[in-house]
Amino acid sequence: MERNEILADLQWRGAVNQVTDLEGLEKLTAEKVVSLYCGVDPTGDSLHIGHLIPFMILKRFQNAGHHPYIVIGGGTGSIGDPSGRKTERVLQTMDQVKKNEAAITKQMIHLFGKDNFSIVNNYDWLSKISLLDFLRIYGKEFPINVMLNKEVVSSRLATGISFTEFTYQILQSVDFLTLYKEHDVQLQIGGADQWGNITAGTDLIHKLESQEAKVYGLTIPLMLKADGTKFGKTAGGAVWLDPEKTTPYEFYQFWLNQDDRDVVKYLKYFTFLSHEEIDELAKAVATEPEKRLAQRRLAEEVTTFVHGEEACAEAEHISQAFFAGDLLSLSAKEVEQCFHGMPGVTVAHDTWNLVQFLTDVTKIEPSRRQAREDINNGAIYVNGFRQQDVDFVVNPDGAFEGKFIIIRKGKKKYTLVRIEK
Repeated sequence: MERNEILADLQWRGAVNQVTDLEGLEKLTAEKVVSLYCGVDPTGDSLHIGHLIPFMILKRFQNAGHHPYIVIGGGTGSIGDPSGRKTERVLQTMDQVKKNEAAITKQMIHLFGKDNFSIVNNYDWLSKISLLDFLRIYGKEFPINVMLNKEVVSSRLATGISFTEFTYQILQSVDFLTLYKEHDVQLQIGGADQWGNITAGTDLIHKLESQEAKVYGLTIPLMLKADGTKFGKTAGGAVWLDPEKTTPYEFYQFWLNQDDRDVVKYLKYFTFLSHEEIDELAKAVATEPEKRLAQRRLAEEVTTFVHGEEACAEAEHISQAFFAGDLLSLSAKEVEQCFHGMPGVTVAHDTWNLVQFLTDVTKIEPSRRQAREDINNGAIYVNGFRQQDVDFVVNPDGAFEGKFIIIRKGKKKYTLVRIEK
């Protein structure tokens, strides 16, 4: 993609909500390599897929030849962004902020690489501003009536907002000003709820530098699912980019299970497929939805981007093994992945009669009578194989390096039995 095609591509993908000056930004991207930024506060030790929403835009700019900056909010993260919140944040210790910074920096380098990409930390400049300078240089430029009218503040007036969080928009504006002066950053990107903070930054630059300064803001539409609920939330909580929190298999399954009504939108937004490829997949959704070709491609593309080709291939193998009932083809590592976070049972290494195993050892069955009945009726599977012999001996050494036994009762009720040696 050419540098000057980036905004047209973003609009086709439905990735543009508001722009401070679309015509001016289009002209700028045609004239030069543009430096742009998005900030992320280290409120946790991992990013989640909600963070991917603005980062996908940065990545597209990077792929088009522009230069993205990520601002790690070591300073603002110690304060707390009120955006999108109804209550005050609990302040973190600085030690926790530092730990989170390191984890997020590692994830950013994984997503963006090190070429034509920069990471900076706003603690480096915010921590050097004295209270008097903050009030005299910056506070003087922020009329209270204007700050109160910003949606991020006005939405909190009924429940209350501290002075600490009230000043957040000033600190974020200082970020934009600093990046503009020191790195020629001319564009800030953020979610729809960041519009007030972003425009406060462009206003500050125009006041302190020049009314003619070419600085811009762009926000991304609020990502909602077809049922009206917020994208990225699941019954199990957030979908994390850290493979220890959300395994690549769980990550892959999240994308694979998207609704037909949403999948084309997500292909446009979260993949780097061409317009032609996405149009073909959209046709497949309309004519052959049962094949779920679009969902599989979405899962493959996003999982590869976040976790790499090897992890994606592993996630696909686990999915295929479960679909085909070929559980014995799984490695012990893959078994651990697909049952991550699910309830299970841990038992000492031994061998057992199947009835005893289902009742006394694992409590999967409420009674021996029920266990025998389910076995005889073909409702019990051990490591993917139906067992109808009540005298069958369960031996953990037969599969998965002796670490696991997988019991299935009925069509979908799985129990992972972990073996302690």
